[in-house]
Amino acid sequence: MESGAVHLPDDVSFAVLAAFPDKLPTADEAVAALGAEYGENAVREAAAEIKELADDDMLYTSAEVIPTPVYSSLMPVKAMCLHVAHDCNLRCGYCFASQGDYHGARGIMPPETGKKAIDFIAAASKGRKNIEIDFFGGEPTMAMRTVKETVAYARSIEKDSGKNFRFTITTNGLLLNDDNIDFINAEMSNVVLSLDGRRIVNDNMRKCVDGSGSYDIIVPKFKKLLEKRGSDKSYYLRGTFTRENLDFASDFEHIYGLGFDEISIEPVTATPDKPYALRDEDLPRIAEEYEKLTNIILKLRSEGKKVNFFHFMVDLDGGPCAVKRLKGCGAGNEYVAVAPDGSIYPCHQFVGMEEYRIGSLDEGIIRDDIRRVFAQSSIMSKPACKDCFAKYNCSGGCAAGNIFYGGGIDSPNTQACFMQKKRLECALVLKAAESGAHVEF
Repeated sequence: MESGAVHLPDDVSFAVLAAFPDKLPTADEAVAALGAEYGENAVREAAAEIKELADDDMLYTSAEVIPTPVYSSLMPVKAMCLHVAHDCNLRCGYCFASQGDYHGARGIMPPETGKKAIDFIAAASKGRKNIEIDFFGGEPTMAMRTVKETVAYARSIEKDSGKNFRFTITTNGLLLNDDNIDFINAEMSNVVLSLDGRRIVNDNMRKCVDGSGSYDIIVPKFKKLLEKRGSDKSYYLRGTFTRENLDFASDFEHIYGLGFDEISIEPVTATPDKPYALRDEDLPRIAEEYEKLTNIILKLRSEGKKVNFFHFMVDLDGGPCAVKRLKGCGAGNEYVAVAPDGSIYPCHQFVGMEEYRIGSLDEGIIRDDIRRVFAQSSIMSKPACKDCFAKYNCSGGCAAGNIFYGGGIDSPNTQACFMQKKRLECALVLKAAESGAHVEF
């Protein structure tokens, strides 16, 4: 588990590993335990191969102790979620942001505040060259003037500041027109398009202000954006599944059938009192649906078709550095969110919560005590992560999710843990298929 290596054992090797989960067996020990069932020669060969992997630190590897300052220090800010609109033209039933106003007044970020945010991160990022900016809301296309002027200002200081700004925008699509589409495709390295899936599923939650559904309005606009986007720019269709559409593999198939091949369908974030909130008794059904989705992707790929599911993407060859694997997204430390009034928070899910306000664009970051809570949280500080096989891919879960639904930043949300482990299992099945193995659920 600690090596990060992934193996495809044959039946004999798997039996040897299962018989000796906590130690490297000698060939004689393996033969004594399994020789009668599998044959002495086969077992000795398997034991020799297992020893070779262990000698190369790819099995039975102990966790490397990383010095605390390496992963718990306050770091330069390298990513920012810019809330250009605390308003929305949808009224989504499950919206964590209170239909876009974040439990406060509706409003649009002035362009000058956007420019001030660029100056802030250019300074706060210190020696970092690559800077990530996500335009968020509410619905950010309601503030396109601010988006455009902020991007233009960032581009104007890139050379002198030694920075490379990479922009992303998340949109519900209602206000997409030719001008907005062309700007997004020219300036946004990534665009996240919100669609829950089938019309009946999408329109159940993602309603316009007048209560009508949004599906028929946004799907043609999303298709147009994708047609004009080209293959060199990233995008993905992001949906949400709730207790009311646990058959979300069907939503995946529907979205793929519309012509989109970069897809994410994520579990709803909701308090248990909500009727659409996921419950512990739903987890076995969700696991089955992830398996069904894996088999759908396997079939599509076997037919030579391109398709990716965001939560099934795992890089076994390189992937995140050790500190990133320990800490995850860097919320509150390397990543912050800025509200329309210039207030700064640890991430977009904390916006509007005064107890988590860490500063403002005018005063800078003034609550390093709050930042340190986030900086010092990692899989090394979470007892529940100690023996979890998924910990280096999960990084201990979402900080906000842990605080709101797990009981504390170092207490992972158990539902999220279950789903993350199942998604990683599915991802490994897909990786095994890429290597030529015949696998399926």
